[in-house]
Amino acid sequence: MGLRFPTIEVRPGILGCLLVGLLACSPPGGPGAGAPEGTDPARVGISERLGDQAPLDTLFNDEEGRPIALKALVDKPTVLTLNYFACAGICTPLLHGVTEVLNTTARQPGRDFRVVTVSFDEKDTPSIAKMKRQNYLRELKRPFPPEAWRFLTGKGPSIRKLTDGVGFEFKASGKEFIHPGVLIVLSPQGVVTRYMYGINFLPADLDMAIDEAAKGVTRPSVVKALAFCYSLDPRGRKYVVKAASVVGTMTMLAALGFAAWLALGGRRTP
Repeated sequence: MGLRFPTIEVRPGILGCLLVGLLACSPPGGPGAGAPEGTDPARVGISERLGDQAPLDTLFNDEEGRPIALKALVDKPTVLTLNYFACAGICTPLLHGVTEVLNTTARQPGRDFRVVTVSFDEKDTPSIAKMKRQNYLRELKRPFPPEAWRFLTGKGPSIRKLTDGVGFEFKASGKEFIHPGVLIVLSPQGVVTRYMYGINFLPADLDMAIDEAAKGVTRPSVVKALAFCYSLDPRGRKYVVKAASVVGTMTMLAALGFAAWLALGGRRTP
């Protein structure tokens, strides 16, 4: 199944706010390598693979540096997040959003579902993954078995195999990456059943996604379009996403529009 979710081709000369179906980030950085070999440098986004089998035979390293295959973890509905641990953009807000929804979901972690976070930056190490895991587990305010949220790292071939298998497209930008913000829900057999976009998630949506994954039911995404702005990074001569500026811009425009409406309305009043 190949439902195509919009991609971004970042080119100088394009400036402004766009409605796009992904959440991406790229803090300013100079040119250079960074993405695993084989990553398409012109595409960033999600190519939905609903109903497709994720590559569960892919090998990564766990928090202690031990090799582990995804199939050893995906034995129940699994929420897969793809991040990198040095991200200065949306990775941290997204993982905070995960902890918030995990605190309020009615489903039981470890029994009804599991969360697996995989870094797509091969420079990330198991020790960094272990630290990140401890930090996010401390944010959880409910009983949460540590085994119910795993943090994995790996090398280029494993990263490529997994990201290609679930339709996650990203690109290097100096030492950083431009990438979408999304949760990918897998069935106990590793079938992709749902994509949940953004950085904030409703408990009812997650509960439904977990229930559907348990039954192997795929569900297309309904809300995909979010507004983001691109601005020029003069050092790297590229346009980067300023997610925070979108909220400020929209708020400012709404306030100005309301003020103009009041002013014009007041002039017409006898």
